Amino acid sequence: MNFIRTTTSALRLNNRILTHRAALPATSFAVRHLSDSTKKTIEDAIAQNKLVVFMKGTPDAPQCGFSRAVMQILTVQGVDMQNSLKSFNILADEELRSGIKEYSSWPTIPQVYINGEFVGGCDIMLNMHQSGDLESLLVKEGLVQPEPEENPRS
Repeated sequence: MNFIRTTTSALRLNNRILTHRAALPATSFAVRHLSDSTKKTIEDAIAQNKLVVFMKGTPDAPQCGFSRAVMQILTVQGVDMQNSLKSFNILADEELRSGIKEYSSWPTIPQVYINGEFVGGCDIMLNMHQSGDLESLLVKEGLVQPEPEENPRS
């Protein structure tokens, strides 16, 4: 029977060539890392806090350059790191480390959520910071005060 040939990179079904991904169920390739308890932890944190960062290390002691950069960006923007930020050290919890990537469908850490919405990682935060979009978002969400406008000299 010419139903599945495992020695080739494609599968044949009634003389049609299908890729492995199309022919096999998704569970054959995807490993679920997100337990119900981890999903609840993530959802509760995002729902209960205006600013959540899943990072390597802590805000005071980031353990990678990308996490450090995100903390520096938030500090420069004027975020009250003690009262406005909820952070999770994914290095201390392997299930959270893999689960947050599955939850957001984003492969890298850090991950930033503002007011329940996934914003992105370091590269997106840096681009938003440079363009001024991050400041606008932080002001809109009440995480920082707007900069006072300068009065032009008369």
